[in-house]
Amino acid sequence: MSIPGTVYKAHATGNDFVIYEDDEGRYAPTVGEVRLLCDRHRGIGADGLLRLTHPGHVADVSDRVRADCAAAGAEWFMDYRNADGSLAEMCGNGTRAIALFARRGGLMGSSVGSSLALGTRAGVKTLTYLGDVSPYGHDVFRVDMGPWRMGETEGYAVGIPGVDGSARGTFVDMGNPHVVAVVEDGHADLPAVEDLDLVHKPIVEPRIDSDQNVEFVRVDAVPSSSPDHGERSGPGRATMRVNERGCGETLSCGTGLCATGVVLRSRTGVGSWDITVRGGTLRVDVRDDAVSLTGSATMVAKVELL
Repeated sequence: MSIPGTVYKAHATGNDFVIYEDDEGRYAPTVGEVRLLCDRHRGIGADGLLRLTHPGHVADVSDRVRADCAAAGAEWFMDYRNADGSLAEMCGNGTRAIALFARRGGLMGSSVGSSLALGTRAGVKTLTYLGDVSPYGHDVFRVDMGPWRMGETEGYAVGIPGVDGSARGTFVDMGNPHVVAVVEDGHADLPAVEDLDLVHKPIVEPRIDSDQNVEFVRVDAVPSSSPDHGERSGPGRATMRVNERGCGETLSCGTGLCATGVVLRSRTGVGSWDITVRGGTLRVDVRDDAVSLTGSATMVAKVELL
């Protein structure tokens, strides 16, 4: 195997990963190895695999990305693979899990406020350690997820195989592709968020060549404005589920949460959202030029491979 004998298991709001450090660039995984380790019956079980290595040790990374990492002081790179072995540009929850792994391993500062510049295929992401923060949990990180791009509002039809009804979805590029469909809004006729069958991959029309993650979201509360100053009284609240390309439904998806925040801001004018997924509650803050994601991470186990 081209995998080290010791790996770790971690999750970030239920989005779970096999993680290992590869300081010397000796352990680039094969597709078969990723599938085996992520298999929940024959392996360790995970939504994806995270290799923490240096930008120069990742074969598919372009010279431009390596130059961006050098300019930002990003010594470490998150080499992320989906559970089916396919490469992924970005994983928002994965950045928090791998940052906690780096923190526990002494590769970033341990105090509250310490930061890590992390290279990814979607650019350099800066993570800041916030400690324990209610209501988001223990070992909370804020991730600067960088710029976003939104396509035509509700430009896609979204359905689920074997399920009556459909919804309109909006494309959002978070470094990886998403289509966000708002349901329970009086227009979509899909079942309620909690009742959706996401075992099967959603159908998106027109087809997107890169494939996509699909988010289904319900708006639970929109904060009111102050009559004197026009300021919002707090973050909006929403509930989301997601089917991720390459692994199916997951308990959480960081880039999907950000894409959802972008769409909700467009619909309501509210830029800050507490969004509940099956794995917990996270904070999304959307600005004109960037998005930040705040949530917890958890180390689960150290695993010796046989």
